[in-house]
Amino acid sequence: MGEEPKTFDFVKGEVLLFDKELDWTSFDLVQKVRNKLCRALGIKKLKVGHAGTLDPKATGLMILCTGKATKQIETFQAGEKEYVATLKLGATTPSFDLETEEDGQYETAHITQEKVNEVLEQFSGEIEQVPPVFSAVKVDGKRAYTHARKGEDVKLKSRTITIRELELIAFSPEEIQLRVVCSKGTYIRSLARDIGKALNSGAYLVGLRRTKIGSFCVEDAFSVNYFLENMEQFVTN
Repeated sequence: MGEEPKTFDFVKGEVLLFDKELDWTSFDLVQKVRNKLCRALGIKKLKVGHAGTLDPKATGLMILCTGKATKQIETFQAGEKEYVATLKLGATTPSFDLETEEDGQYETAHITQEKVNEVLEQFSGEIEQVPPVFSAVKVDGKRAYTHARKGEDVKLKSRTITIRELELIAFSPEEIQLRVVCSKGTYIRSLARDIGKALNSGAYLVGLRRTKIGSFCVEDAFSVNYFLENMEQFVTN
């Protein structure tokens, strides 16, 4: 109480934590912050980058780096991530999330909380995972989602990822909620698809929130709108 607002030297370099809002792309966040900072600082260019993409339908922690702090991006990207994921059971979509319409419905009457916990054990530790076709993975020099949105057949190779913790935190016959602690390169949408298959049903992601990246927590992050609306108080005079 009574402390002066913290100021930042954005040109020299800062590491900023943001709580990304629903339906914003990661690029939207970087662009809005960069444009507002340039105006506030009275400069034409400022290096700003993010350490790890979040899908538009996901919310939560994003790390933005400015100036020379952008050199730390790769280090941050390599950090372990924590998510809270909500999966709808008994249906699938081509994108494994809400970006596309449901393309299949399946039985769920046989799914119990005990069955879910049994299945989750299959996905703990080092596993092979195939990324979603609606993803930024490059295929023939283009992003996979570019091919997928044109209706083209896309074949992606599996990759080794690590899921260190996978905890069921809420269960109903139609929906489950999980806490996931995982390595870089893990697609939670693919995890949802694979859990649905392992349950002899279907599943897709209807909610995703990133809560941690390495030692950084979303509780310490700025609301995007608060930061943009109060930019002047953060700028070093």
